[in-house]
Amino acid sequence: MSSEANDVAQWYVVHTHLKQEERADSNLRYLGVETLYPKIKSRRVNEFSGATTYITKPLFPRYIFAKFNASRTLSKISFTRGVYYVVSFGGQPTPIDEDIVEIIKSRIDQDGLVRIGEELNQGDKVVIKAGPLRDFEGMFEQELKDQERVSILLDAINYQCRVVIPKDLVEKVSGEDAHK
Repeated sequence: MSSEANDVAQWYVVHTHLKQEERADSNLRYLGVETLYPKIKSRRVNEFSGATTYITKPLFPRYIFAKFNASRTLSKISFTRGVYYVVSFGGQPTPIDEDIVEIIKSRIDQDGLVRIGEELNQGDKVVIKAGPLRDFEGMFEQELKDQERVSILLDAINYQCRVVIPKDLVEKVSGEDAHK
């Protein structure tokens, strides 16, 4: 890697110690390093009670992104609490394209969580992925105010009804399948 490339702040992938993403992110920000620690909301169903809970977890477990000048601050970054190492090839830290970071940032909602999955539009054909209505198909009607539930018109044996289910249980039907 040329020394010229090392003289400017670039985005790098930082590998963290196990379950230390938050700590590494906080410590790097304290040092004045711009970071991106993308998180998602994950749905969990208790196998015994059936109760649904949501937890926040890293989008990339044990990895965060940091923007810094490698020639000036690599050793400081490498020895920051929570950081295991900066991802490198050939002994040199490997910068990543800023567009990748921008794509992730563009998918972060007002709660600071990354939206995963396709955007649904009114009229899209969808299939339910899990639960008692698994494999039933219908038409996406609307996303509800809490943004975690959706309303779909369910097609079942020549009868159409409206159901409200968690958004993460719905998947858009792909192109060819949508025309069946």
